[in-house]
Amino acid sequence: MVTVRSDVFKIGDTFATLLGDEVNVGDTAPAFTSVVPGWGRVNPLEESKGKVIILSAVPSLDTDVCDRETRRFNEEAAKLSEDIIIYTISCDFPMAQKRWCGAAGVDKVKVVSDVVDAEFGVKYGALIKERRYFRRSVFIVGRDGKLTYVKYLPVLGEEPNYDEVIQAAKQALG
Repeated sequence: MVTVRSDVFKIGDTFATLLGDEVNVGDTAPAFTSVVPGWGRVNPLEESKGKVIILSAVPSLDTDVCDRETRRFNEEAAKLSEDIIIYTISCDFPMAQKRWCGAAGVDKVKVVSDVVDAEFGVKYGALIKERRYFRRSVFIVGRDGKLTYVKYLPVLGEEPNYDEVIQAAKQALG
């Protein structure tokens, strides 16, 4: 049974309904399957096993804040070790993600969609029921599959602390 929480997060002045339980540092990162352009399925944690993984959950790439966030993580990814992989996850259709990445020149961040099953959103406690998109959040998965960093942003329009995220990812490399 999926946990339903309606007293944690607001959109404007109204509480939104979040589906799933929040995850915490030290938890094993929940595995999930998402889709890529062409509707192929991918398991980002399995695909990047043994590496440090940054999971950046955004509402939609077609919004200003998500656009800035994904572009910034793409810039950071170009400077990082190949042992750190960054995924941006949204509920946008995969073909819209592909179009956006092409127009934005995003080629270092892996962009995946949770539009089909919302599995990531529920397993990470970030899915907003009323909008069927994510509460902005960032997670870092260490090489051992454990969460080393978890940040749920308090409002949709707030960007993550990029320097903090990148530093935490570098520390997770060991």
